[in-house]
Amino acid sequence: MAAELTSIKLNPESHLILDQPLLRLPHELARRNFKTVQRSVEREKEYVLPALKEAANASLSNTQTPDQTLAALDAMISRMQGLKRKMQSLQEEEKEIQTQSRKRIQHLETLHKIPSLADVKYDQWSRVRLDRLLVDHMLRSGYSESAKQLAKDQEIEDLVDLGVFTQCQRVVESLRRGETKEALQWCGENKAALKRSQHNLEFELRLQQYIEMVRTKDLSKKVEAISHARKYLSLNPESQKDEVNQVAGLLVFTQDSRSEKYKSLFSSDRWRYLADLFVQTHHELLSLPSQPLLHIALSAGLSALKTPLCHSAYTSSSSNSQSTSTSVCPICSTELNELARRMPYAHHSKSYVESDAIVLPNGRVYGKSRLLQMSKNVGSVEAGQVKDPTTGEIFSESEMKKVYIM
Repeated sequence: MAAELTSIKLNPESHLILDQPLLRLPHELARRNFKTVQRSVEREKEYVLPALKEAANASLSNTQTPDQTLAALDAMISRMQGLKRKMQSLQEEEKEIQTQSRKRIQHLETLHKIPSLADVKYDQWSRVRLDRLLVDHMLRSGYSESAKQLAKDQEIEDLVDLGVFTQCQRVVESLRRGETKEALQWCGENKAALKRSQHNLEFELRLQQYIEMVRTKDLSKKVEAISHARKYLSLNPESQKDEVNQVAGLLVFTQDSRSEKYKSLFSSDRWRYLADLFVQTHHELLSLPSQPLLHIALSAGLSALKTPLCHSAYTSSSSNSQSTSTSVCPICSTELNELARRMPYAHHSKSYVESDAIVLPNGRVYGKSRLLQMSKNVGSVEAGQVKDPTTGEIFSESEMKKVYIM
């Protein structure tokens, strides 16, 4: 009884390992929001304070007319009103992030109030988590509208990252269409954070702009491309010097060049590469997992359940109509069997093999007493014979061999 209670006891900490991004993303968004507020205030402060001092001094020294002084004050007031509107917008965004964080914390706190895996509340919580994982997978796969509808139907909008992934998908689609404007705008908004990124996204986007200018074969465009390269490409770190020298050669090469390194630069596959690079950079900046959470959950679950028997050459009892046993093993199911084939086997520190284990000629291992009793209950075998409950094969008791566990 004690062992049974231990096996169904809920360990919230092990469940929350998968749900770390649930709280990490709102934290990253709140931090970015604060940094934006800080930069906006500093920028306006650097403009307004000197302008105010200059206007006051000019007014006292009578070096400008009252109308000029009023115009200067109006300009400062206009700047402050603009800052106020921006602060109000950022405040609303901050409130949404706080609401989202509060609901996510409440969702995770619910898990700590559930005593066991057998509790009906755990089934309800697991259903919500499954819906979250499905929405996350659909958003990453580009099915934004379906994801929004599922989140709305299940009332989990605050538990999923609809806005973040929708924005990401919009930029990805623009890159696949051969446009860099939205991606560069995103780079401008996250310029400070991108300095710490291991991916040089902005350089690659500027490089693609250069390639498109050269591609046209228009002499004026090539002159523009040279100016573009001097402004955006030549100022990059020494580590990219070789790459800059290489792309300079594009000025004398065409799209049908036989040189592989120049041919690859002109290739349309670069747009797909840029889209993938943007996704990697976007997820890195927001501390998002590179893989869908559904894949991570499936990988962990499949690996925990997988045994060599799951990929045995013999047919699983779950797909054998002649079997007298019922298998609920997900690995043996036709849906997940191939998916789990490359996953590592589960590590079992405790053996559950029966003490009187025997092996049949087909290689399957059973407990001797349980096999004899099952064969007797079936009633379709003669005395001195046993029936394999999985394959339905019949063997003589003399063919059974004792198994010794090493």
